Amino acid sequence: MTPVERIRELARESVRVKERFFEERAEDVARAAELMIAALRAGGKILLFGNGGSAADAQHIAAELVNRYRRSRPALAAMALTTDTSVLTSIANDVAFEEVFSRQIEALGEPGDVAVAISTSGRSPNVVRAVETARRLGLRTIGLLGRDGGLVAPLVDVPLVVPVQETPRIQEVHITLGHILCELIESAFSETP
Repeated sequence: MTPVERIRELARESVRVKERFFEERAEDVARAAELMIAALRAGGKILLFGNGGSAADAQHIAAELVNRYRRSRPALAAMALTTDTSVLTSIANDVAFEEVFSRQIEALGEPGDVAVAISTSGRSPNVVRAVETARRLGLRTIGLLGRDGGLVAPLVDVPLVVPVQETPRIQEVHITLGHILCELIESAFSETP
């Protein structure tokens, strides 16, 4: 297979996975957006977290909400729990890496906030622990997950599971999903149509 043929094959595979996911899960995506919009309207915030590429997605989505996605509108309260290296390393060193997100949720989360767990496997111990803490503290929870949803899927209010094994395809759906959520949220808060 030539590089050009491989490029086309990978692009077609990515499109197929996205089409299937959004065809099957559009109502759940709308539910997730409604949870986030309701939290923001009530003065709450969105707390996003994940590891590796999922950490980057958390930061990307938080940036789109705090600043802007495509339209002028008030800044929205969102934060990625993956960005403060002093907090992350002190918790990992003094307590345990499994607690790096749950300790932040304990410190920053309030009932009515929304915790968004991003994990391609749904099995990362620090993500599982954070969701458990969020639930215990009265936060609503959303999971951007992959494969079978892992341990996180049954714990969250809205599990958005991309049911494929390939991490790149899962991540491609996750960032598209993040953009769609930002679009729906921004539409609810935009000053201009």
